[in-house]
Amino acid sequence: MADKPSVLFVCVHNAGRSQMAAAWLTHLAEGRVEVRSAGSDPGAEVNPAAVEAMAEAGIDISQETPKILTADAVRESDICVTMGCGDTCPVFPGKRYLDWALEDPAGQGIEAVRPIRDRIRNLVEDLLSEITGAEQ
Repeated sequence: MADKPSVLFVCVHNAGRSQMAAAWLTHLAEGRVEVRSAGSDPGAEVNPAAVEAMAEAGIDISQETPKILTADAVRESDICVTMGCGDTCPVFPGKRYLDWALEDPAGQGIEAVRPIRDRIRNLVEDLLSEITGAEQ
C-alpha cells in the first residue's frame, strides 16, 4: 500500500451502504486514507434514509451523488470493499478485495437503516485500525 492507503466502497446503487461507509471512513480517518465510492448500477440520488441516519451521527452526506463503478476506480484503490454487488466489480492482481454482507437499506425507513449504519461504522473502524495501525 502507498503512504496514504486508498479504499473503494462499492454497492449496486451507490446510494446507501457504500455512501455511508465512505462517509464513515472519511470522518474517522481524518485525512489518513483516500476514500472513494461507486455503484455497478448507480441510483438517481442518495437514499434519504441513509442521509438522515448519517445526519443523526453528525455526518452530512446530503450533497453526495451516486457514481458509476469504473475499472480506473478499482485500479487506483488499494482495497475494494463490495457490499452486495456480486461479481460486477472488476478484479485486478495485487488489489485486496473484501465483501461485507450488509442488508440493503433501499426502500427502508430510518428505523431499519440505523442498525445498518452502525454495523458499517463497526466494520469501517476495524478496517481503519488494520490499515493505519491505530486504535479508533
